[in-house]
Amino acid sequence: MVDSVRLDKWLWAARFFKTRALAKKAIDGGKVDVDGSKAKTSKLISPGMKVRLPQGWDIWEVEVLAVTEKRRGAPEAQALYQETDESRQRREKEAESRRQARETFQHPLKRPDRRDRREIKRFQREQHD
Repeated sequence: MVDSVRLDKWLWAARFFKTRALAKKAIDGGKVDVDGSKAKTSKLISPGMKVRLPQGWDIWEVEVLAVTEKRRGAPEAQALYQETDESRQRREKEAESRRQARETFQHPLKRPDRRDRREIKRFQREQHD
């Protein structure tokens, strides 16, 4: 094991992103924070640092436990970090609210016909005016 490794390599090795290019894109887009501040791709990560990053709909906050430059299997990758309790609780709460919103949504019984489409377009025009 090494003492520190580049942020993009660590995110890739910890299996947060499929490729280093995707990790770099997220970092350059300002979506990844290290110890509360925006990070650059070449930022050196060492154990004890806190990383905040998006994963789909969720925002993960993890503490770095170990660093490596090699991508291994998922069980080994999960040993590189530990998610904070606040992050886990927030993710579960948001997932539950998304699940409830999905259950309350009712799909239309049929596709809109010509008259319905005209009403939809009229409504959209009124919203923009």
